[in-house]
Amino acid sequence: MKVLVIGGFLGSGKTSTIIRLGKELSAQGNKVAVIVNEIGEIGIDGDVISKYGLDTTELTSGCICCSLKVNMKNTITLLMKDFQPDLLLIEPTGIAFPQVIKNEIDLMDLKDTSIAPLVTLIDGSRFKQIMKEVKHFSMRQIIDAQILGINKIDLMEPRQIPIVEASVQQLNPKAKVVQLSAKMQDDHWHDFIKLMLEEDVIESTAGKLRTVSPELESMECGQKGNDSLDSIEASGINSYATEFLVEGGTILPDVARDIVQVVMSMIKTRVLEKSPEFVGHIKMFLENGNETVKMNLTAHYEEPALELINSKTDSPKFKVLSAVSSIDKATLTNIVDSSVSEAFAQQGINVHKQGGKHQHHVSLKL
Repeated sequence: MKVLVIGGFLGSGKTSTIIRLGKELSAQGNKVAVIVNEIGEIGIDGDVISKYGLDTTELTSGCICCSLKVNMKNTITLLMKDFQPDLLLIEPTGIAFPQVIKNEIDLMDLKDTSIAPLVTLIDGSRFKQIMKEVKHFSMRQIIDAQILGINKIDLMEPRQIPIVEASVQQLNPKAKVVQLSAKMQDDHWHDFIKLMLEEDVIESTAGKLRTVSPELESMECGQKGNDSLDSIEASGINSYATEFLVEGGTILPDVARDIVQVVMSMIKTRVLEKSPEFVGHIKMFLENGNETVKMNLTAHYEEPALELINSKTDSPKFKVLSAVSSIDKATLTNIVDSSVSEAFAQQGINVHKQGGKHQHHVSLKL
């Protein structure tokens, strides 16, 4: 089994990349498993992945960035025993240090298992803003990587691409840098896959010492002195994820789409009042009848993106994850809860929160 850890800051396109990789690699005859680490108690990405054709099974609770030594080993051992996947894709939360996860898997000394080069995806369209808002955290993710994927090149001006590429290569001269877009079928995407699966990339980066910039030295020392360093706290990002049950049954499709857009507009407006230049990820979806309405936003200057996914559910549910910079959690929680309640109330629909538990999904393509 080959293990691929694909990290990157919030909104860098990890889930879209994982979905596409899982489908393409399985289409080539591989048995692929995907472990998705979620922020908070409500799973968002695992559910989204399942809607794209990957069966999702919850094997264990716990966060791989903070309880990896026990839960991840148990999960991987169970996967190997019951499903024997050829490839295991691991998507850490965007506010985790993927290198910590890769190191712990190395230490597990799993039989008949190899680990692919560590990948960090970078949202090229937001690179400047991310380096402004969460510079130290993002630099740590970049410097730790063996492969740096400059993602979303379809959203970048052509002149920006070589500038961002040169910047990340300067931060991590030893890493392989590749451009890509999870939405485009081109040579960049195929080069990305080939690079991840090449054994010589592992050999060429193995044993090499990372060059740490002076401004990151204090962070690195803190990590060495405290193995339980909470990467979420280090990121400076506060997050809140929750789920609402929708009363009254299936909603008319046009009404459901309007509600999601109103919720996003309310949350964005209220977050901007507290954090005018926020970065992070606000994403939500409304499961309703034969359709799931999905919407996401990754920065203050963006317009939210709406997507419709074919699905089937008898009882409508609304899930939302908010993870943004420079805003405290209590304020963020109040903004999300009040926005959801008000948006549904405008349509005469009642909702109530459903308690959840921290989820750690395993998605299987058999």
